[in-house]
Amino acid sequence: MSAETHTCYEGCSVNIFQFYLEKSGEHAAIVKCLQNVLPAEFQRIGAGKSSLDVLGVGSGGGEMDVQILSLLQSAFPSAPITADIVEGSSELTANFKALAAKTADLKNIQFSWHSMSSEEYEKAKGGIKKFDFIHMIQMIYYVKSLAESIKFHHGLLKNNGRLMIIVEAANSGWDILWKTYKKELCVGSITEYRSSGEVAACLKDQSLKFEEHPVPNSFDITECFDSGSVTGERLLSFMTGREHFYESFSPEVRAGILDVLRNKCSTENDGRLFFNGNLSCIFVHA
Repeated sequence: MSAETHTCYEGCSVNIFQFYLEKSGEHAAIVKCLQNVLPAEFQRIGAGKSSLDVLGVGSGGGEMDVQILSLLQSAFPSAPITADIVEGSSELTANFKALAAKTADLKNIQFSWHSMSSEEYEKAKGGIKKFDFIHMIQMIYYVKSLAESIKFHHGLLKNNGRLMIIVEAANSGWDILWKTYKKELCVGSITEYRSSGEVAACLKDQSLKFEEHPVPNSFDITECFDSGSVTGERLLSFMTGREHFYESFSPEVRAGILDVLRNKCSTENDGRLFFNGNLSCIFVHA
């Protein structure tokens, strides 16, 4: 998320991103997973430690960070906690700061803000500070080198620390759509689409220990097949990373994308089409 006025898919404004989050229920699905798995992880991470340091990479507006930090604070109410935040969008960082300021659970957490991309952070910091918990939620698509980014951030972990990567699941609708139309879609900030399959393969290549938790999610894309629907066009714009879906592709490509979405990425229920938006939550051991 290195662009100053854009986030997530290249060309998609913050407003379209927020619209997508409202329609997809993605954050709610992630929060449910975090509430299930993080308490036990935090007990392992924090055992015997008097203070805790967290790094959020590509944190966006901080909605997930607030959940994570609140869970950590409740697990260790008396331990000093620091949170370093790496985010390239000044608009989203401002949103995060406002959210943190009004979240009572975070009053005792010391924040450090880094307005830069993850690559810029890697070059600027070079491992000066170590962390107990690092999270990369829905941002691994934007790094230039998956292997180098994982190696760098894994190298920042303290003893018994964890790197958490949340990414779209292998064989999800996202995985199918973006790999089917790689030539047309991987032309902006995402030049190589990665799902949990690529992340797991990279972790195995580096002989890193990890476990994977499914994050099931689906959302209604029926309106995407109504060319007169504003909601449908906005969803399509986000899902393909283009500001204006109908203006961005040829009629043939548009028809092909809609066919893949209908027949390979979704299931029908009571006449409505639901997109397979499954994700994966991966914990990498120090």
